[in-house]
Amino acid sequence: MAMIRHSFDKDVNQVLFEGNSCVKKVILNRPQKLNCLSHQMISEITKKLKAYEIDPGVKVVVLKGNGKAFCAGGDVVASYICMVAGHWSYAASSYKKQVVLDYIVGTYAKPVVALIHGIVMGGGAGLSMNGALKIVTENTVFAMPETSIGHFVDVGASYFLSRLPGFLGEYLGLTGTKIRGPDMVACGLATHFVLSKDLHLVESALDEVTSSDTSKISKVIRIYEHKPDVKQDGVYSRMEIINKCFSRKTVEEILSSLEREAEDREEKWILEAIKSMKSACPISLKISLKSVYNEGF
Repeated sequence: MAMIRHSFDKDVNQVLFEGNSCVKKVILNRPQKLNCLSHQMISEITKKLKAYEIDPGVKVVVLKGNGKAFCAGGDVVASYICMVAGHWSYAASSYKKQVVLDYIVGTYAKPVVALIHGIVMGGGAGLSMNGALKIVTENTVFAMPETSIGHFVDVGASYFLSRLPGFLGEYLGLTGTKIRGPDMVACGLATHFVLSKDLHLVESALDEVTSSDTSKISKVIRIYEHKPDVKQDGVYSRMEIINKCFSRKTVEEILSSLEREAEDREEKWILEAIKSMKSACPISLKISLKSVYNEGF
């Protein structure tokens, strides 16, 4: 265990805490690992958020990530190493703490603003999607790929995926399909779209916020807001077939429906959806479908 612990301790300052008296910043700082959330990071963020919440001087909390990713998820590799070594309790503790952190963000008494630039997947989505304001750019890439590793969509995804238009949430949750910033705004996963070149201006403007009024904070962000370029071949061009196939009540019916569509039309995304679902863990698919579908009704 000493050798395992040593390998984790090499990452110092995995999360940074900056800001002023009114605005606190939580900065994920593992860019070489796409800011994957470690046990240490989760513990430190949870402790700070609890302190900020009861501090009357703090008006807003800003989340961001250093490097090319906001956060690619939880540190699955670290958990796997520990479980293989027989220290399963480490992974269990990390997971429990992560879910608790997502709940804290989702029920936070003050606005949490996420600057989501680059990759945001799994645990990173849980940390950001549950906040009040979600700012994305043209370089933002969102996905919930849990079923591909034998897991199921978690971290609050049964809530935020079930509230997407039609059966888009079921599609994203079962296939792990990636969507970009413009589509995130269009479907409601994100609240604001800005160009990546202007993100530092938004951050600087947020530094001047002195109120917890979400509408006032949103007004500050809108100064730099840009109309998202929703591609004609993006996820919204698929909605008719997505609703037709993913409205089915079982995984088997969804797959059969997709396969029938694949026979009638040559569309790459349909074949990719079929391939993704067939290569995923069947139990993971069933749990994910039940959680997202049932949450929406």
